[in-house]
Amino acid sequence: MAEKYNIALAGNPNCGKTTLFNELTGSNGYVGNWPGVTVEKKMATWKKDHDVTFVDLPGIYSLSPYSPEEVVSRDYVVNERPDAVIDLLDVTNIERNLYLTTQLLEAGRPVVVGLNMCDLLKQHGETIDVKELSHMLGVPVVEVSALRNHNLDKLVREAERAAKEGTPAKPLECFSPEVEEALAKIAKGIEGQCKPELVRWYAVKVFERDVDAIKPLGLTAEEVKAFEPTIEAVERDRDDDAESIITGDRYDFIAKVMDRAVKKSVGALSTSEKIDRVVTNRILGLPIFIAVMCLVYYIAIGTVGTAATDWVNDNLFSDGFFVSSASQQQYESDEEAWSDANYDDMISGYIAAAADKGVDTDGVQDAIDADEQTSETQATIEKFEAAAKKADVVATDVPVTDGDGNFVDTDGNIITKLDSDGNPVLASGQKLETLSTVTEADFEDALDHPEPDQHDYGNFVDSIPTAATNALTAAGASDVVISLVVDGIIGGVGSVLGFIPQIFVLFILLCFLEDCGYMSRVAFVMDRVFRRFGLSGKSFIPMIVSSGCGVPGVLSTKTIENEHDRRMTAMLTTMIPCSAKLPIIALVMGVLVGSDNGAWWVAPMFYFMGVVAIIVSAVMLKKTKPFQGEPVPFVMELPDYHLPSVKSWMLHVWERVSAYVKKAGTIIFAAAVGIWVLSNFGIAGWDGGNGSFGFLQSMDGAPDTYMDYSILAGVGGALSFIFAPLGFGNWQATASTISALIAKENLVSTFGVLYGLGSATENSVSMWQGFANMFTIGGVLHVGAMCGFVAFNMLCAPCFAAMGTIRKQMDDPKWFWFAIGYECGFGWVVGLLINQFYELAVFGNFGFWTVVAFALLALMLFQLFRPMPKWDKKDDKILDSLSEEAA
Repeated sequence: MAEKYNIALAGNPNCGKTTLFNELTGSNGYVGNWPGVTVEKKMATWKKDHDVTFVDLPGIYSLSPYSPEEVVSRDYVVNERPDAVIDLLDVTNIERNLYLTTQLLEAGRPVVVGLNMCDLLKQHGETIDVKELSHMLGVPVVEVSALRNHNLDKLVREAERAAKEGTPAKPLECFSPEVEEALAKIAKGIEGQCKPELVRWYAVKVFERDVDAIKPLGLTAEEVKAFEPTIEAVERDRDDDAESIITGDRYDFIAKVMDRAVKKSVGALSTSEKIDRVVTNRILGLPIFIAVMCLVYYIAIGTVGTAATDWVNDNLFSDGFFVSSASQQQYESDEEAWSDANYDDMISGYIAAAADKGVDTDGVQDAIDADEQTSETQATIEKFEAAAKKADVVATDVPVTDGDGNFVDTDGNIITKLDSDGNPVLASGQKLETLSTVTEADFEDALDHPEPDQHDYGNFVDSIPTAATNALTAAGASDVVISLVVDGIIGGVGSVLGFIPQIFVLFILLCFLEDCGYMSRVAFVMDRVFRRFGLSGKSFIPMIVSSGCGVPGVLSTKTIENEHDRRMTAMLTTMIPCSAKLPIIALVMGVLVGSDNGAWWVAPMFYFMGVVAIIVSAVMLKKTKPFQGEPVPFVMELPDYHLPSVKSWMLHVWERVSAYVKKAGTIIFAAAVGIWVLSNFGIAGWDGGNGSFGFLQSMDGAPDTYMDYSILAGVGGALSFIFAPLGFGNWQATASTISALIAKENLVSTFGVLYGLGSATENSVSMWQGFANMFTIGGVLHVGAMCGFVAFNMLCAPCFAAMGTIRKQMDDPKWFWFAIGYECGFGWVVGLLINQFYELAVFGNFGFWTVVAFALLALMLFQLFRPMPKWDKKDDKILDSLSEEAA
């Protein structure tokens, strides 16, 4: 039976360790360019030999307990005892990486060193003497390239051999004579308290006074105190503290290794250094980042991404599509000719004129639009024609519409403003195009020319809603089942899935920026900005991660050592628009602002709104006792720029997109069904309903506004007063906002259910009108209410999954509820300010909530610009003790 081995993968952040893990195991672990992405150890077997299991430890700089990641790695290596350790070094930063190596060699396990990115080192004109390095470290050293899958088998075989032999690495005698003498005395004092191969490790930890690390020894206070004279003697001799002495001696040894084993070139700057002189420039760095993000969102929202999303929405979830281009061209030609003849406008205009003369028009339009004409529909049409002829009906000034049913002016431009009845509201200077007259003969001629049917042209595929409706109808399904499947599930989930192309393009671009090394520079640039407002660049790292999903973003706050800063960052990081919020921006804002993708700039605008909201919140919170203190230092190595491997890049993209799809298939699915039930069941109060509870659509005499009688309308209406000052105090907007707390995508899927968006195209004003009705005052679109609505949903509490992560990170119910309350309160205030000031500036409205808005703005400005309070040191100690107790 083959032996099984557990091999730990250790290394600094950005050394390529997780890329190595993915290559060896075929896993899709996340590859990042900052510390803290891998916050827990991951395990997977070698794809070439399942008896070998790799454990991907968090990226760390040392085994000292400065962060949770270092504690996880130290405990696994020292206490759980893997069979071997592969220490992966980034050779472009080898001096910094060797510090961890000197500690791993003391941890009592077999060690093999992998030199990664040697190809980049050669580009710098530098070389490493592998034999000399192996001799000085006392362990095997292998040159590899995790990115290009070079020499990885050799590295693993060396680790297998080391694991099979089981011989622990020999600790380096890398300290000065006086330190070595002190360590020898300590080692003699702890012999028998631990395994022989760990005596050196624990001797160093006793010397460093690392209380947590030496707990397994079980030393009494008196035994620990007995070592103090030895340690203090070295401290007096070196005039430094014990921990700093150990650190200094390690780097002195590393300097000797560098002199003997590494030959560095002296001369021109590398390509990465030349680029960094521009992108990390004190003046140009931030504008370049803004320009890059605008370009990313423009491509994803304004061009490639939107074109793909339009195709999905228009074809898969709306009209269907042709497989053959020839059939499509023929259909479009016939459709254009039919539209140009205005037959549809003639029919609707003639029916409307007949209604004005008292002719019974019930069911006429439905009979004309029926897919198949029956004796019943024919009888309805003939009865209407006879009555209209008797009344001598002639229609005049019939408005003309385009192929999507939108009203157009004399220049053919779409009229985007409609009144509450759906009639066009003309802007100044516009004239609605009309037909002169429509007679009985014109009406009959129009009936003889029905709209071309795609199915008659062959090679046509129905949209998902249409296909589902036809299949369910053929199977004899009830109206309730058809509505649930088509309006609830497909309409809700489809509204979210339709944005996958945009999200896919966005993540392709963002993941490329992360994997090539640019986002590391952004964290460095933003550290300058954030430090002025009480945060460090470490706080920006979770925000970058949160642009994909708030859950890993909140988890990555573990790397922030300062408890105050960690809690503040966990509380604020979800204000950055994540992938779940992108459909809200892309659909809600894009549809409301106008056609032709004229609103591409809205996405980056709301992205930077999130950044500004975080900065403003950080400044205000830093001036309160619970969050006082200087930001933690931000130290980070900048990896060389490189083209990421297509495999790791696509795995990175797939992880984010798949998380979005999984959420759509689980949480969004359940929520869409729930929203459908709440919006389609209720107590009917119209004639025929008799106040009974049931499925509203199937009740006799149900009006078009049947949802106004639903359970959802009742709940939304009861809570709508909360959002009335923000400009969207109707039940539809309130219900959508509440559903977004489950998952942000629910906001769009709720719209899909409430307004039946599955059958409308993005170029249809009927879709825009569905949204615009929630933000319309006196027939005019209320931009302030619209922006207040989006701002609140961008900044308020995140989805349930992210809330749960915040709860875990806070580790205290009071802190958790404070975080959720602050996010919702801050989002509400921002929405209030936007709406109230817009109403004052545009409509001249001034009232109670305007006064409240000015008062809140004054309070925010006071907190922003008042001097930083000087807290009593006694208060600092109290707060620190409370934080320690909570931790």
